[in-house]
Amino acid sequence: MYRPTKAYVHLPALRHNLNVIKSSVSNSKVFAVIKANGYGHGMLRVAHSLSSADGFAVASIDEALTLRQEGFLHRILLLEGVFGKDELYLAYQHRLDLAIHSRYQLDWLLESSFGTPINVWVKIDTGMHRLGFHLDEVDWVIDQLQQSQKPFQIHLMSHLASADESASFTDKQITVFNSVATQYDYPKSLANSAGLQAFKETHFDWVRPGIMLYGAGKLSSFKPDLKQVMTLVSEVTSLKWISEGEFVGYGNTWQAPRDTYIAVVAIGYGDGYPRHAPNGTPVLINGHKQPLVGRVSMDMICVDVTELAKTIQVGDLAILWGDDQLTVDDVAQRSGTIGYELLCGVTQRVPIIEVK
Repeated sequence: MYRPTKAYVHLPALRHNLNVIKSSVSNSKVFAVIKANGYGHGMLRVAHSLSSADGFAVASIDEALTLRQEGFLHRILLLEGVFGKDELYLAYQHRLDLAIHSRYQLDWLLESSFGTPINVWVKIDTGMHRLGFHLDEVDWVIDQLQQSQKPFQIHLMSHLASADESASFTDKQITVFNSVATQYDYPKSLANSAGLQAFKETHFDWVRPGIMLYGAGKLSSFKPDLKQVMTLVSEVTSLKWISEGEFVGYGNTWQAPRDTYIAVVAIGYGDGYPRHAPNGTPVLINGHKQPLVGRVSMDMICVDVTELAKTIQVGDLAILWGDDQLTVDDVAQRSGTIGYELLCGVTQRVPIIEVK
C-alpha cells in the first residue's frame, strides 16, 4: 500500500478555463502564464492542455527552453526578461519574447550582435514599483530601440498590483499606462487574471491570465464559469475518542471542549498543506466539512469528526481542497495566505494523477 495523499489534476478543467477566458476577450490574444511549474500543476502537462493559447508566459529562460525542447512553437514571453547578457544568445536562438524593465537590460539588447528579429516588451512602472521603467524614461527607451539598426518588434506592458482589491488604485494604473501607451501604435498588454475579470479596459492586444487558468483567484462574476483544476486528497488513517479537557497535537494548542472523536488524516506540511492553518480550517470528509484541530504536523493533521462518529471509518476520503464545497481559496483565506502559495507549495512527494 502507498501513502494515500495525492493530487488530481483535471486536464479538461484547464481547457475549459482557457476557453472561458478566450470567449471573454475575443479581441485579445492570450499568454497563458505557466511559470512556477504551472502553478504547481506540472508545467508540461499544463502546456499540452493549454496548447490552444496564443502563447505562454514564464519566469525564466530555463522554463522557456523546457517548452521549446518539448516541441512547443508558441510565442514564449520571459516576464522578467533575461538575468544576464549571456542569456540573450539563447533568447535569440529560440525566438523568445523578452520583457525589459531596466537600463542594463536595454544596454544588453543594444550591444548584442544578433540580427534576427526579436519581440521586445518594454515594461512600464505604473505604480506597483517592482519592475519597470519610470514614466519619464519610457519615451527615451522606445527612442533607443527605434533608432537601433536591429529588428526589434516593440511592445508595451505593465502589471496590475491590486486589481482584485482596489478599484481606485487599478484605475490610477490604467490611467498612467494609457498616458504613455496610447501615444504609440504598438501591441500592448496589461491584464492579469484579476484585471481580465474585473476591468475590460485592461484587455488591449494581449492578456496574461495565470491563477484563473487553474480555477482559483476567482472574482464573483467569473465564479460560475471557472473549474478547479487541482483536487488534493488523502484518507482517514486513525480514529479515536479523547476525553473532555485533553489536548491534541504539538504545543497543546487545542483542548477538547467535550468528549471528541478525532480523525487523523495523512497530510501535512511535508506535502504542502499549510502549517499555519488554524483550528477550525475545514476538511471535507465524506461530503461534510469538519474542523481541523491542533497544529498541522509534517505528515498528519487531526480533525474533529464527532458529528460523523456513527458513520466514519478508517480509509474514508478526505478532501483538503478542490471541491465545490471547499476551494483552495477557502483554505488559503483561513490560513492567512493566497491560493497561489498553496498550489505552488504542493511538494514532490505528492503523486499527481492526471484526470483526462
